[in-house]
Amino acid sequence: MTFSWPELYFIRHGQTDWNAEGRYQGSKDIPLNAIGQAQADLNGKLLAQLLARDSRSPFAFNWYVSPLGRTRETMERVRAAFSEPLPEVTSDRRLIEVSFGIYEGRLHTELGAVEMAMAGERDASFWTFRPPSGESYADVADRIMSFAAELDGPSIIVAHGGILRILRHLIEGFPRGEAVNWFPPQDSVVHFAAGDMTLYPAGQSWDD
Repeated sequence: MTFSWPELYFIRHGQTDWNAEGRYQGSKDIPLNAIGQAQADLNGKLLAQLLARDSRSPFAFNWYVSPLGRTRETMERVRAAFSEPLPEVTSDRRLIEVSFGIYEGRLHTELGAVEMAMAGERDASFWTFRPPSGESYADVADRIMSFAAELDGPSIIVAHGGILRILRHLIEGFPRGEAVNWFPPQDSVVHFAAGDMTLYPAGQSWDD
């Protein structure tokens, strides 16, 4: 039986210093930097604009966040863009980023293709590659499906780049080999509806 996904708005957390340095972050709790805070603020304004454009109430959605600090601060900044009351936010550990195990904190370029291929240089087999003491994308897809099975309506999610890669594969059928090489933006709002993804870059007007 095919799973029926509800409508989702997804925002990746803003930039951290580890993102800027090109380090594997995974489950480490690294805070937003000033650029990431500004990205979160812009994404909040954009989300508010998109909901207003479509005459949607924030209460028409369930709100979920990964419990890591960078995602919680992003969610707080996103919600600050709304002048109206908002629903409660549910923190769910199943939304935590893919764990890179012993490689967390290491530079992408340092590991290269010898220990762990970096995005842009991976093949489809990377979907099932599990770093020592870490997780594979396939592992995390299982926990995302566990989370999704409990969704009872349209939802707004603030989480991580790896989670967004997995959602693209699960919802729109984006090929695994392309998903693990895609660079998820931190300055955009992503909308999933009826099996399709629309990406809205922040800082632009989307009134139409």
